[in-house]
Amino acid sequence: MTSKNSSWTTEHEPAEPFLLSPVGKDYLWGGTRLKEQYSKELVQNPLAETWECSTHPDGISTVASGKYQGQKLDQVLRACPGLKGTRHLDREGLPILIKLIDAKQDLSVQVHPNDEYANIHENGSLGKTEMWYVLAASQGAGLVYGFYHDMEKETVRASVADGTIEKYLQKVPVKKDDMFFVPAGCVHAIGAGVLLAEVQESSNLTYRLYDYGRVDKNGKPRPLHVEKALEAAQMEGSSRPRQPMRVLKFRRGQASEFLCRCKYFQVERILLNTQQCREMASFQTGSDSFQVFLCTEGCGVFYWTGGMLNFYQGDCIFIPASSVEIRIHGKAQFLKVEC
Repeated sequence: MTSKNSSWTTEHEPAEPFLLSPVGKDYLWGGTRLKEQYSKELVQNPLAETWECSTHPDGISTVASGKYQGQKLDQVLRACPGLKGTRHLDREGLPILIKLIDAKQDLSVQVHPNDEYANIHENGSLGKTEMWYVLAASQGAGLVYGFYHDMEKETVRASVADGTIEKYLQKVPVKKDDMFFVPAGCVHAIGAGVLLAEVQESSNLTYRLYDYGRVDKNGKPRPLHVEKALEAAQMEGSSRPRQPMRVLKFRRGQASEFLCRCKYFQVERILLNTQQCREMASFQTGSDSFQVFLCTEGCGVFYWTGGMLNFYQGDCIFIPASSVEIRIHGKAQFLKVEC
């Protein structure tokens, strides 16, 4: 690719997809399933999260195939901003962050600020709206989603102090293939036994409201951020989240369904099965935005003129804006993320 002063023009040749290598996080509540089931060969133990597609400074993905192999994703996009698409040219890095999360234990009860609060109180950072897609759930597993009814800040503050806050938290059972949209301000927690994919704004702002009295590896209680959490939290009672009506659209060799659409991202589930047909699924991105494919099940191959890329369960593939025409063969499921 050639450009004038590293700027992007429509004269560029179509870009090719590439595989991303994640960054691991060893939070104390994590487990081993990301290594055992998704072949994440990372040193962290436990392996709580993998940041699959990220340009956030707290964990930047690495390009793992193609002409940029071995380079940090943020460096590649800084040198070739057109890979992000015209919609994102003025933005530093990517607007989203995609994770896999393995909760062997309950996560802390927490809340994320919205963009306005984060901009004022966190040095111009983004807030954090997110969605979860459940990949696996142990029997009886669940999550926290808001309060059962309207709450006063003083009541919440006092219940955190005396350890009784759990009686106010809305508990929701989960199963494989459930989807949850978690807007900024929603008090929430992922429960033990849940394995999920998360799509979120590119932010690492978490205000920990309650942590069950746990201590870290040094025997010290993990810090809470009660006052900031109370300022950022929605104190009104939350409606019990229900799974949306999901409609599969079928094409030869594939099916798709929308899972979530908000102003920050759009997530679609793709079910690929070209084993019994001679046609391969094909697509090409437009010039306005990149796409990311996260393979949640199965395996297969991306083909394009002059190249190919094998993918397996757990792989994350970045599809640049104005990409080459891509054909996919295999039996697999993906989350396709756009923004």
